[in-house]
Amino acid sequence: MCGIVGYIGAREAMPILVAGLKKLEYRGYDSAGIAVLEDEKIAVIKAVGKLNNLKKKLEDDIPVGKVGIGHTRWATHGRPSDVNSHPHQSCSADFAVVHNGIIENYLELKESLLEKGHVFVSETDTEVLAHLVEEFYAGDLAEAVRRTLEKVHGSYALGVVSAKEPDKLIAARKDSPLIIGLGQGENYIASDIPAILNHTRDIYLVEDGEIVVLTQDHVKILDKNNKAVARDVFHVDWDAEAAEKGGFDHFMLKEIFEQPEAFRKTMSGRIQNGKVRFDELQFTKEQVEKWKRVFIVACGTAYHSGLIGKPLIEGFLRIPVEVDIASEFRYRDPLVDHESLAVFISQSGETADTLAALREAKGKGAVTVAITNVVGSSIAREAHYTIYLWAGPEIAVASTKAYTTMLVAQYLFSVYLAQVKGIMPEKKAARILDALQELPRKAQEILARKAVYLDLAESIKDANNIFFIGRGDDYNIAQEGSLKLKEISYIHAEAYAAGELKHGTLALITPETPVIAIAVQEKTYEKTLSNVKEVNARDAYVIGLAKEGDQEIKKYVNKVLYIPKLEDIVSPVLTVLPLQLLAYYAAVVRGCNVDQPRNLAKSVTVE
Repeated sequence: MCGIVGYIGAREAMPILVAGLKKLEYRGYDSAGIAVLEDEKIAVIKAVGKLNNLKKKLEDDIPVGKVGIGHTRWATHGRPSDVNSHPHQSCSADFAVVHNGIIENYLELKESLLEKGHVFVSETDTEVLAHLVEEFYAGDLAEAVRRTLEKVHGSYALGVVSAKEPDKLIAARKDSPLIIGLGQGENYIASDIPAILNHTRDIYLVEDGEIVVLTQDHVKILDKNNKAVARDVFHVDWDAEAAEKGGFDHFMLKEIFEQPEAFRKTMSGRIQNGKVRFDELQFTKEQVEKWKRVFIVACGTAYHSGLIGKPLIEGFLRIPVEVDIASEFRYRDPLVDHESLAVFISQSGETADTLAALREAKGKGAVTVAITNVVGSSIAREAHYTIYLWAGPEIAVASTKAYTTMLVAQYLFSVYLAQVKGIMPEKKAARILDALQELPRKAQEILARKAVYLDLAESIKDANNIFFIGRGDDYNIAQEGSLKLKEISYIHAEAYAAGELKHGTLALITPETPVIAIAVQEKTYEKTLSNVKEVNARDAYVIGLAKEGDQEIKKYVNKVLYIPKLEDIVSPVLTVLPLQLLAYYAAVVRGCNVDQPRNLAKSVTVE
């Protein structure tokens, strides 16, 4: 999830590009760079780290030109560095590209280009685009971009400039956001509205598969068949602060709604022909068969994701899995050895307790795998292997899209290990992978029901205590749901295994104590429903969460939330979405600071 910006007009491009990148820095802050057409050549200046590092470079090296592109990076392929920063250029340096997305077949394309004599300087997937444009260029930049994209598999939002056609800026989009800003004698491209809001409020929304040709005075949109497309102008009437959040009131809500896109990116390139592929992992059957035990270690929300990962690995590989809170792991002298796999999950990759636990397991001889969202983070660097979430930056303290992409990554990882070991039937793998690929569409259905969650939030906003109950994976999701509610709404909430109610918790149930009962999993449904009847008999206000079509649960609850039908094994990813929304709206109606809840920080980097 990077940020791109571009300008073509009569003014100097550099200040406009840098100001635009500042507005997009929330999309990525590993590095930044600009390319400006200057005296029939392309001047490229870029720097690792936050945007200020680029600004310092520009104090001594100011490119002069009226056409340019810029980029702020959230690293996926290749660690943050000057050379991996965008824009990327072709061998001749006549073409420059900025890119947000993932080129899934970049290694294949790179090998082909190397055979033709192209020289690469970075580790990124994006650099192949610059070389392909150069390879296909025959006097028409837009055509060269079109031919390039015919070869590409993956997601992209692109900005392309060339010294050979200095009066053009080319843009294109597939599965990554892109807008066109319309000005008087100038035009813009950007990943998001805040980047250009100070210059124009009139924009075109670019659709998947379209290529856009921009000049100083004209914008032409071409569809996948190379036919010109008419497009209505969208006028932005948001204020600047709202625009930075994409029109959402809070970053948390924006990130909740980004989950369908995040799911696609986490899966991008990793499901091919009924198999899970991780280019970053090189496990052999003999290595996987050697493991006698698996440890999943994490903190907070990441720990809750590991609770879902445990039954997946146990069920697929038939070896025992322990899920540990990182702050407790090393103090119990865990039985980790060279026959262990240890998985460490952290959104930031900098969680101090998780990093310490990783070092403990590594020191005892375990094979270590990091699951994290931040390329080049400490945990990513120190683990033997790393699986990146590619979810994009998460600004709100309360994690949403990082949690669900952690789940998706663990589904993929579990299937991958079972396939490497050779013990997963093809039909079972196909059923799970097909269900995973349905997640973006079905998540959109849940996110479309705003009024339902706002109404329920009003009904619980004055509660002092709320209990979440469920069994199996429903209980695991209940733990994350209760954490979300307590951390941003400040309502005391706890999750209980529904079968444990009679062992003490039932004494706390009163008419003033709402209960959120999760009854999605089919194998535990009847037992959970019995527990719902128990709290209903104590006059609790009960909110049920079930699959669409479930009419039985309506008899025993005051309100019911539904998720779309999906394979039971994958349904936890959808089950948590209504709980995120309920927590969000409860915090809003209680007047809480949603994005920055009291006493909490985004990344816990001290023990």
